[in-house]
Amino acid sequence: MPLSSSETIALFQKYVVPNYNRFPVALVRGEGSWVWDAEGNRYLDLFPGWGCNLLGHCPPLVVEAVRDQLGKLIHVPNTWYTEVQGQWAAALSQRSFGGQAFFCNSGTEANEAAIKLIRLHSPRPKYKIITFEGGFHGRTLGSTSATAQPKYHEGLGPLMAGFVYAPFGDLEAVARLIDDETAAILVEPIQGEGGVRIAPDGFLAGLRRLADEHKLLLAFDEVQTGFGRTGDWFAYQGFGVTPDIMTLSKALCGGLAGGAMLVKPEIAPSLRPGMHACTFGGNPIAARAGLAAIEMIERENLLVRAKQLGELFAQRLTQLQHQCPLIREVRVRGLMIGVELSIEGAPIVKACLERRLLVNCTHSTVIRLLPAMTLSDELAHQGCDILAEVLQQAANSTAVQ
Repeated sequence: MPLSSSETIALFQKYVVPNYNRFPVALVRGEGSWVWDAEGNRYLDLFPGWGCNLLGHCPPLVVEAVRDQLGKLIHVPNTWYTEVQGQWAAALSQRSFGGQAFFCNSGTEANEAAIKLIRLHSPRPKYKIITFEGGFHGRTLGSTSATAQPKYHEGLGPLMAGFVYAPFGDLEAVARLIDDETAAILVEPIQGEGGVRIAPDGFLAGLRRLADEHKLLLAFDEVQTGFGRTGDWFAYQGFGVTPDIMTLSKALCGGLAGGAMLVKPEIAPSLRPGMHACTFGGNPIAARAGLAAIEMIERENLLVRAKQLGELFAQRLTQLQHQCPLIREVRVRGLMIGVELSIEGAPIVKACLERRLLVNCTHSTVIRLLPAMTLSDELAHQGCDILAEVLQQAANSTAVQ
């Protein structure tokens, strides 16, 4: 007999390290933008897989490809060639800036690879990397050091040396930080964990100019923005600024674990044999899933769909902003959606959960939606209706107080 939610939760309480704040729900099945719990309750998921399920839960083309690959070859080490990894690298290169790929399993691993590559490629004494306040680059010690948010540093000191922080959007501050030891600039085109903060007009182009002027590398962390989330294959394409290095993960494999670093061919040889590796990186299962995800996006014209859905959410949420005094700002770029509130967002997330709508709160006051490209207009409106109901109720309660 399948376990109930309470029985599963009891297992976790006894046997799993409690390093996550979990909702009291055990999910057992997903399809598209729906998930079901152990009791059969259905939830509309507008934050599927923390952004990993950009194609929805269990996208059929990805499921079919993975099932097929499981019967052929599951894993071999990277001391051997595999056709499918080469095809995956080519597919990503052809849809980006013609880079070469290093494969890994997650965004933090991709950023660790980028940090190493930057140091290996840069002539001494250059080793420093400029990153940005409010940014987020992962949970390993190197990527945590690159993350300019003090709350992620608590209890972990001393952090890895070599990172200096600038205010996001402030080119003059970046210019002042550049010195003879500066090797690179690392930035998210849109800060995800930082509250869906979109790079101001001209900011990324200004970073490119500074990098070129001072012979620095420019790296874009597109772990959250990449692979169609913004309506382009990669967010840099919508900004018209090309990086030297780009890191990817989240949606890259249609919901499976997978990450990549893409680098310009003239830089790639600096990550020479023996200096970096990833045991499961680019394994046949992830590669087949990644190729199937690309095929599904192109077959179903989902880049266009992402922009259409983004416009729908922008319209609905901007309209709601005019009606609800709790909303300070609405920020939308494709299917990266942030609603900044004047109150804490956690109670809003909980109230949505009670109405069987799954959303996220980041940066304490920003309700974040990362819906699937395959979401229907009907479900998008349904989700907005529930969120509007919750926010209006919270506004009325706040007014009474």
